[in-house]
Amino acid sequence: MTSSTHTHIDENGNIITHTHETNPEGHGHYHDPEEKKRQVNRISRAIGHLNHVKGMIERDEDCADVLIQLSAVNAALRSLGKEIIKEHMTHCITHAIEDGDMEAVEEFQKAVQKFI
Repeated sequence: MTSSTHTHIDENGNIITHTHETNPEGHGHYHDPEEKKRQVNRISRAIGHLNHVKGMIERDEDCADVLIQLSAVNAALRSLGKEIIKEHMTHCITHAIEDGDMEAVEEFQKAVQKFI
């Protein structure tokens, strides 16, 4: 077994670090490079948008406008999350089930529950 450490920021702004164990003989954790590129582009746009919202707050812009922009960022992130769920189910979870890796399935179920 090998492991990799991942760091995320949760919905409350807390930094969460966890480790994924992967079996070198199993399917590992592979993602289609084109899909990964699309996901990275989407998160980059959301980061840019969020930086714009930060600037709005710093400039004391109208609170209603800030909330509308935050809503747009939130929608973009939720949409990206849905795409990641779909991609993960299609590839990683399918392979985990084929390999009998129910721990990976359970971890994914917990992650989806936190997401929704």
